[in-house]
Amino acid sequence: MKRMPVVFIGHGSPMNAIEENQFTLQWEALGTRIPRPQAILAISAHWFTPGSRVTGGDAPETIYDMYGFPEELYEIVYRAPGSPQVAQQIKDLLGEQLQIDTGWGFDHGTWSVLHRIYPQAEIPVLQLSVDRNASFADQYAIGRKLRGLREQGVLILGSGNVVHNLARIHWNMEGGYPWAEDFDNYIKEKIVDGNHREVMDLEKAGTSVRLAFTVADHFAPLLYVLGAADEEDRVAVFNEACIMGSLSMTSYLLS
Repeated sequence: MKRMPVVFIGHGSPMNAIEENQFTLQWEALGTRIPRPQAILAISAHWFTPGSRVTGGDAPETIYDMYGFPEELYEIVYRAPGSPQVAQQIKDLLGEQLQIDTGWGFDHGTWSVLHRIYPQAEIPVLQLSVDRNASFADQYAIGRKLRGLREQGVLILGSGNVVHNLARIHWNMEGGYPWAEDFDNYIKEKIVDGNHREVMDLEKAGTSVRLAFTVADHFAPLLYVLGAADEEDRVAVFNEACIMGSLSMTSYLLS
């Protein structure tokens, strides 16, 4: 069984599930770029809970947790199976801090991305929530505990955005505001250098961190992914771009 990489995807708009663009082309290529996983553990910004939860159902439902989009988007049904067995493995790794949840399914942070990477929806998928009460260091530590899943063929995939400030979106702007570019570049530099401590401790990021996000729900999946990474992992950066002023699509593959 091949050891799986870890991936962080800047998922952006749900429309990426149905649009063809530079970002979705890279998502589709990822499916052939990495070994085929036995299962996928997705950490989505859109399941932001007090404490940690993991989906434990056999057939999780597709959740349409977005409003006002074209009907075509709501017609997508991502029918990947769940895996109660893998959920129990994760429970064994995380212990009492984790609750197995059989009611949650795949929110758009998961299915909009996996619909492009693995459109056949044949690989078992589980979602792990972002613990809203945990510090960045604690979220990183949870990722550390999950690292061994990689040896068992589990792809750990974080889905969020490094920069995510919807209050400052400029819909017709192609690139990013200077502060968005600064923060995105700061995070990239630290990840490429293997300096995860300064990804968690953002004091050195300067004033840009004050605008990069107002709630850390979209940033936190990156910390879980970095926690699951090894020191020997090579870093590949893809979809490196800020768009609409205050949204980063920059993504990372560590393998």
